[in-house]
Amino acid sequence: MPKKDKSKVSSAAVAKAAEASGPVTKDKNGAVTVSVHAKPGAKLSAITEVSAEAVGVALQRPLQTERPTLSSSGFCLKSWASRRGSRSRDKLIKLESSLSPEEVLQKLKQAVS
Repeated sequence: MPKKDKSKVSSAAVAKAAEASGPVTKDKNGAVTVSVHAKPGAKLSAITEVSAEAVGVALQRPLQTERPTLSSSGFCLKSWASRRGSRSRDKLIKLESSLSPEEVLQKLKQAVS
């Protein structure tokens, strides 16, 4: 009996799907998550850019002492965690929100200063 062809999803298809969703996605538990790239040492805390990979957030205080300023844009932060380490600038934030990822992304783009 011939073996079944177990076709795997190509990495190009995965990359295309990730790019289409951008920095805002929905995790397996249904929570909206946002990929953030923190930029400490700014004069004011603000959302600076929304790219295909992450949301750029300028922070006044060191990254360890200040939560990213998404809450000032009308989002309730549920949790945030480093992607690489406790001192990493790349963070993954979970939001308590009834909004869809598309609506959250639209609000973030409006909040860019």
